[in-house]
Amino acid sequence: MNDLLDSFSASGTATSVKLMLLLTVLSLAPSILILMTSFTRIVIVLSFVRTALATQQMPPNQVIVGLALFLTFFIMAPTFQEANKEALQPLFKDEITLDQAYDKASEPFKEFMSKHTRQTDLDLFLNYSGEKMPDSVKDISLTTLVPAYTLSELKTAFQMGFMIFIPFLVIDMIVASVLMSMGMMMLPPVMISLPFKILLFVLVDGWYLVMKSLLESF
Repeated sequence: MNDLLDSFSASGTATSVKLMLLLTVLSLAPSILILMTSFTRIVIVLSFVRTALATQQMPPNQVIVGLALFLTFFIMAPTFQEANKEALQPLFKDEITLDQAYDKASEPFKEFMSKHTRQTDLDLFLNYSGEKMPDSVKDISLTTLVPAYTLSELKTAFQMGFMIFIPFLVIDMIVASVLMSMGMMMLPPVMISLPFKILLFVLVDGWYLVMKSLLESF
């Protein structure tokens, strides 16, 4: 009888631990999605596109965030699948411990982030924390790799945003010069250049080019 009670108690404890783990992951999911995946770069570049077009709230924030989410899931699918196969499934089957599951789940994310982290950004946080350069990616702590990866992503996103801005800036300058030469200095150049920027973006199939550039950057 005591053995039966002990088994039920152990089973209940295991279920409680799994439930607590699930709730913890769900509560941290937004931060994980933003800082450890491709979401940051994608959403910033898409925001730059809207700003360069000067279309105010078109496309809306919901469309930009939704598109960034689905692109993130598409790009990160191999990483998510590996983490699920190597960590979550064995954990749910009680084949590995919670600590082992954490290590195995973090490995594919470390591999992904390390590929897109600049050495200078990583050295910044390693030097600040007093850590030495690890022998392999697996030895880098997430507390060091995540901010270094985020810093690299911000720089890359702003570089891509700068390249997106250039053709639209040229159109604004041309329109402003034409209006000044015609003496229409009171007419906002943005109002006149907006249709031309939209026309140029449509003619060159801009959304396709932006999506292609984002996918190829990973």
